[in-house]
Amino acid sequence: METEIPALLRARELVSPERFTFHSSRMRMKHVTRSELAAMDGDSDRCALELSDARVDVMGYACLVAIMSMGYGYHHASAERLRAVTAGNDAPAPVITSAGALADGIRAIGALSVAVVTPYMKPLTEMVVDYIRNEGIEVADYVALEISDNLAVAAHDPMNLPQIVAGMNTDDVDAIVLSACVQMPSLAAVSIVEAQTGKPVVTAAVATTWAMLHALNLPTRVPGGGTLLSGAY
Repeated sequence: METEIPALLRARELVSPERFTFHSSRMRMKHVTRSELAAMDGDSDRCALELSDARVDVMGYACLVAIMSMGYGYHHASAERLRAVTAGNDAPAPVITSAGALADGIRAIGALSVAVVTPYMKPLTEMVVDYIRNEGIEVADYVALEISDNLAVAAHDPMNLPQIVAGMNTDDVDAIVLSACVQMPSLAAVSIVEAQTGKPVVTAAVATTWAMLHALNLPTRVPGGGTLLSGAY
């Protein structure tokens, strides 16, 4: 949230007149486990309230797996509850969740089936896959990198991703989710994997940026953001 989304918005500033400021409030998490994710989500109201003091125009809840670990469709309930928190502070703002944005972004490009890369341990990855499937999107193949430490997730080299995708079954999918986690870097590899596979590539960060731009009623062309941020969707 604090690296690739600002990078995408800065790239957009090269081709569009709008300028952005970026504000963050943190929910604590060190290890990507169900118990820490639940505690993290419980802290989201505080974060929304703090950020609403800045009168921001849109908020992004960046932890995809924290939302998905709370049950099918939870991104709807979370976004509405957090929006109500901002309204209660006389600073109403739309709230985008990376979980909801990913599903919406996949549907926007017309993809019915995807291959997914996650940094999570296998049980959490299977939960993410089930959540995506519950959104009406088939997950034909997936890889769990099984990195439990949150800082190690952030330190994963995005240039490992093209080789990881090369070992997956992508022939029959409509799109590739290169990182189902805003924390795991992937932006540098988006265009490479699109060229490598001939498939649209979506990431949690790309989808969140796309959804934020939609909420701001702004054009969605961002250089380097792949198919979803080509401006066509």
